[in-house]
Amino acid sequence: MNDANPSQSNVTPAPIGGRSIPVISAIQAGMWCEIVDQFQPGDADEYLLTDLELSAHAFALTIRGDSMLPEFNPGDRVIIDPEVAPHPGDFVAAKNGEQEATFKKYRPRGMDASGNMVFELVPLNDDYPTLRSDVEHIRIVGTMVEHRKYRRPR
Repeated sequence: MNDANPSQSNVTPAPIGGRSIPVISAIQAGMWCEIVDQFQPGDADEYLLTDLELSAHAFALTIRGDSMLPEFNPGDRVIIDPEVAPHPGDFVAAKNGEQEATFKKYRPRGMDASGNMVFELVPLNDDYPTLRSDVEHIRIVGTMVEHRKYRRPR
């Protein structure tokens, strides 16, 4: 039997947020795909509202593919801030030398002989390969600061 007072709510209304974040492109959460690097105000067709205090260059991406299942589903949205440095275990958007992007878990591995940070980009789905910065050219674009999950009909 639940003795909790039914008039006591465990939720409060959340503010909608007043900051518009542009959704600049879909990001392939499995293999590399193109990403827009130089986004100009007004270039987006869609925006997300947030209450987070983010840099002026923050942007949103739509997840595609299944390499980040079960935590990130196709259609989920993530807000990326290029001015937030990743910590071990953070989720990041990254680009290769071909200006293509992916979304993965960040795992630093130490310094190489030249003093450059070596890191891995790890998919959550074991069916996809881990990418290593000492094997291919990879640059972190930004760190995820918000994840929007959307309910899907079964």
